[in-house]
Amino acid sequence: MVGKVDIILKAENISKQYRLGLVGTGTLSHDLNRWWSRVRGKEDPYLKVGESNDRSTKGSSEYVWALKDINFEVKRGEVLGIIGKNGAGKSTLLKILSKVTGPTTGEIKTRGRIASLLEVGTGFHSEMTGRENIYLNGAILGMTKKEITSKIDEIIEFSGCQRYIDTPVKRYSSGMTVRLAFAVAAFLEPEILVIDEVLAVGDAEFQRKAIGKMKDISTSDGRTVIFVSHDMTAIRNLCSNTIMLKNGTVSMIGETDEVIQEYLKESMRTTDDNVLKSKFIQKVELLNNPIEIGKEFKIKITFKGNYKEKINYCFIGVENEDQRRVFSIGTHLDNSFSKPFNPNDSLTCVIDSLNITKGSYKALIAIGTNLPRQNMEVIYDALFFDVIDNNYFNNGLSLNKKQGDVVFNSKWTLNEA
Repeated sequence: MVGKVDIILKAENISKQYRLGLVGTGTLSHDLNRWWSRVRGKEDPYLKVGESNDRSTKGSSEYVWALKDINFEVKRGEVLGIIGKNGAGKSTLLKILSKVTGPTTGEIKTRGRIASLLEVGTGFHSEMTGRENIYLNGAILGMTKKEITSKIDEIIEFSGCQRYIDTPVKRYSSGMTVRLAFAVAAFLEPEILVIDEVLAVGDAEFQRKAIGKMKDISTSDGRTVIFVSHDMTAIRNLCSNTIMLKNGTVSMIGETDEVIQEYLKESMRTTDDNVLKSKFIQKVELLNNPIEIGKEFKIKITFKGNYKEKINYCFIGVENEDQRRVFSIGTHLDNSFSKPFNPNDSLTCVIDSLNITKGSYKALIAIGTNLPRQNMEVIYDALFFDVIDNNYFNNGLSLNKKQGDVVFNSKWTLNEA
């Protein structure tokens, strides 16, 4: 049992070790060594070996720590996000929380039932109908047939699978399966709902419904949701706190906006590689970084000296942390000029007041010919920059993504009756 009343789940020193290249725990000699250590009351000798879970590097050990010393607490009614790159250990952690697999060391303490949605079709029997699977999953969660029956109409309606509810699940598409699985997990009222990236299989309409339902069950019903996703918009809209995993360890725990910003900064590549691959551009520079809200934005593009093509147009598109376009600028949009950019020239663009909220941004650069306009080259992730707060309205309020991407000074007039 968890010690504090408001703490519904607690992870204490959770670690998970795997042996690479083989199925099973290891060789006979390794198993004998483990057995002999247990008999003598000693620690497993193979817990002392193993490397961190960095998938991008070649290791020398045959053991790897998929997770290492994970500690966190989740309060009742909290929606906790878990983010990290592929291979960071997110799915392994969720499998341990869902009791699909056990930790090598450490302990998970929980209050109440856990329902998990880790893969398409998790917990479903393919030969059984959708209706039969609803009852099966409810029984697994410890619910009576009467309790399940009282919820079944809501489950079927939310899933949108009314027409196929008495058809075997093996004939469902992956999207239909996810719809039904989520509806079952959400409406059968587990105290803790664990959801992996599986919702990405659903269409946009269902994703909106699912996120809305997760908000509802946490705020109205006081149930806990643990949500893993690569969709930063969903994480930001849904989660109050977030854990960032890196190479099997906890890199950061805190408020969602702060964790996402740190994650995206770490995920951003340097621009050097992109620019070096460019046929035309030698260097891209932001002449004032970081930028304050509402202050000048000044970018300089220097061209190489070894091309012969005619270039007379440049376009810059700026995207936010969620990969959404915030604004675009270009020589053709404001009719700046049409004469060609010669080798070794540099092009400077200035925005007097950059009215976007604080956060991390990136820019793509496209260059080519105008009239007719044709791109000769597009450089994605050509530039990264930060916008920082500066008390823009002189009222002490912080302007971040909760207020949107764009901010303006405005004048208000009260016309009294």
